[in-house]
Amino acid sequence: MAHWHDNQPIFRQFADQITQQILQGIWQEGQALPSVRTVAADLKINHLTVMKGYQLLVDEGLIEKRRGQGMFVMQGAKQALLDAEKTRFLQQQIPQIANTLQRLGMSLDDFIQQLKSHTEGDQ
Repeated sequence: MAHWHDNQPIFRQFADQITQQILQGIWQEGQALPSVRTVAADLKINHLTVMKGYQLLVDEGLIEKRRGQGMFVMQGAKQALLDAEKTRFLQQQIPQIANTLQRLGMSLDDFIQQLKSHTEGDQ
């Protein structure tokens, strides 16, 4: 069962869970998502909360409602999420890394060596 926290509305947390599951490949593009009623029962949350979470994902272009069939993951949803994550990384984290390197007086070469040692172990 999901654990909800107070710093975000539950519908947003639910939408974020679905988003993460799309990124992890749990929900494939073109695949049907569970019905509002099923999710509400499984997660023990109000069906209106589930509907609001699904609507958020519809508005973000990640899922679509097919009349009489339910909610489906849109084609291209995973790539759109990855593109957005990459943009956030480039706009937010790269400047932070650059500032940290300057503050520490660390050269770009040293940083790249450290980065390589972390990424080469994952391949």
